[in-house]
Order: sequence, then structure tokens, then C-alpha cells
Amino acid sequence: MPLLTIHHKTEYRYNRPVAFGEHRIMLRPRDGHDLRVLDSRLEISLEPMSLRWIHDVFGNSVAIASFDERADHLTFDWHVTVEHNPVDEFALTADDAAYFYPYVYDDEEFADLVQYITPQYADPDGEIAAWARAFLDEEAPTPTFKILSGMTHAIRKQFKYRKRHEPGTQHPLDTLQSGTGTCRDYALFMIEALRQLGIAARFVSGYIFVPEDIAQRHVGGGSTHAWVQVYLPSAGWIEFDPTNGIVGTRDLIRVAVARDPRQAIPLHGVYIGSEEAFDVMEVNIKVVSDDQGSDAEMEAEVS
Repeated sequence: MPLLTIHHKTEYRYNRPVAFGEHRIMLRPRDGHDLRVLDSRLEISLEPMSLRWIHDVFGNSVAIASFDERADHLTFDWHVTVEHNPVDEFALTADDAAYFYPYVYDDEEFADLVQYITPQYADPDGEIAAWARAFLDEEAPTPTFKILSGMTHAIRKQFKYRKRHEPGTQHPLDTLQSGTGTCRDYALFMIEALRQLGIAARFVSGYIFVPEDIAQRHVGGGSTHAWVQVYLPSAGWIEFDPTNGIVGTRDLIRVAVARDPRQAIPLHGVYIGSEEAFDVMEVNIKVVSDDQGSDAEMEAEVS
């Protein structure tokens, strides 16, 4: 089975000792039939007063660290090895309820999916909705896969990928109007476009493995990555990466799922001290294939 090892190191440096508030660490991949954690290790440069693990409202693994000492740097060093079994691209048949759009979620599923179906961001002039409707056939029901694949590849081709140093994720309208964004921006925009059509979609945060032979085609390596899950009756949650045009889980290592990107921040915490005390944050991420010996490593920033 393909084995991938992830090394994620984040270091905060300060020009004087500061105190630290609670830090939430969401870096452990989600176990499932297509992904199994074989080994994991979290090292923190400052001995935490307490370190506890919880499952959040979405079932993501979260470590919560509290500190009672001051320091001029704080490092989180995470190592994990996973067995990754990519799921082939899904295929619906004409007998499946979701083969054609529009389709209906049954009452039992709808009660749990409603927050993933309801748009979360304002679209006062209907620009996102109009962009989404452009993928529908005018005179006949549209194959659902045609919509999902069409959006995935259209975002990759029509928008310009760029890294932003501002924290957080930009409004979906900003992504549409500027035609630019990060992987998190692309994912949120596609999610909101799907929700405008009544299709259940949620945000996924994780990592992407960049094989050497396609390094020029994949973007987002060397950093945390983000993409989309769509729920279809009889097919379940299916992955779509609009940044790279990937359908399915090939090269994607899922860590967290959420209704909104703000609920899936990989590492979040505060320090107690003056604003001038902060010096720099450095993040280094390496994803290595233990089978092939290839890797991708570069510096990146995590919001």
C-alpha cells in the first residue's frame, strides 16, 4: 500500500520572552477506508502545562495545548505516516438518484445536510448563482458529474492561483470578481457556487503530495492544502480539488472537514505581550512517498 510521511514544522519567534495562551492544533489526518494513520508524533519546544486531544463537532482530531512558561520561541513539530489508498473517480449510473441534476436528498439525510446546502455568504446581485447556473443544460436535466467536473476544471483554468499573506479566506465574491485566489479561496468559492444550486458541499483541509513527474502541474505543495467534498445520494462524500483539477483523493491527504474554512485552521493560538514582540513565523512542510523516495518541500505560511 502507498505510504506517505508528512513533516509539518511551525516555529514562532519573538524578540523577547512572551507568555502563551491556548493553542489548537488540527494536523492529524482523518482515518478512513482510504486513509489510515500508522504512526504520529507531536513535539513542542516548550513543555505544555496540559495537552489534551478532542474530537470537534465535525469529528476532526484536535490537540489543545496550554502553557504556563514564557519563551522567545515556540515550535510545533509534527510527524505522521499514513497508508494512502486513493479512491478512483466516482461513477454514477442512470439508476442512481443523483445521476441527473436536479435531484432530491431524502428527508433523513437532508436534516443533517441542510447547513452544507444553505449558502453562507452574501450574493446580493446573484453573481455567484449566475456563475453556477452556467454549468446547467438549458433544455434538459444535466448530468450531475458534468456540473461537478465542469466547475472543478473551470476554476483551475479561468482563475489565477496566487498566495496571499493576509490571514483567513477571502469572500467568494472577491474570488469571482478578481479571478484570483489561494486554494482555500478556490474551495470556498466552489462550495458557495454548489450551495447556490442546492448541492451539499463542505470544506476540506489537508495536504497534497506532489509526485516529481507532475510537479509542474500540481500547485499547493509545500503548504497545507484545501479542496471540496460534495455529498451525493448513494455515492456519499466525493472530493474535488479545483486548484489542481483532481476528482477523487489521488495525492490528497485529508486532515479536517468543516462547514466553513474558519472552522478548519491547522494551527491557531495567541501570545500575551506587546505587538512589537512578534518577530516571525516560519512553516516548513514536507510530504514524502516512502515507496518512491520523492518529496516536496518548501516554506509556506499557515493562516
